[in-house]
Amino acid sequence: QVQLVESGGGLVQPGGSLRLSCAVSGSIFSVKNIGWYRQAPGMQRELVALFTTGGTPNYADSVKGRFTISRDNAKNTLDLQMNSLKPEDTAVYYCNADLRAGTIWYNYWGQGTQVTVSS
Repeated sequence: QVQLVESGGGLVQPGGSLRLSCAVSGSIFSVKNIGWYRQAPGMQRELVALFTTGGTPNYADSVKGRFTISRDNAKNTLDLQMNSLKPEDTAVYYCNADLRAGTIWYNYWGQGTQVTVSS
């Protein structure tokens, strides 16, 4: 059974940093798009950063220059380094991936990790 498990969220002051990690487990043959999304209270879920099949990550304009997405294919992990955090970054952050375990592609979500930026 494929699982995505996020970790690393918490409470941080404005200007601080956090590093989120997503561990992908299960019998996985291939990974396509994989990235981070977030959802603030009362808001729609939005893309934060994403690796597509092209390999170059895409970032939301609101996080460019502050957030960095990285992946370790050998360990099946996906990280999000978040620097210069702002109160508006407060949200539940989700890992998402298109994975093939067999012959069919499925889209998977993690359970989410809370990030709160507040003084």
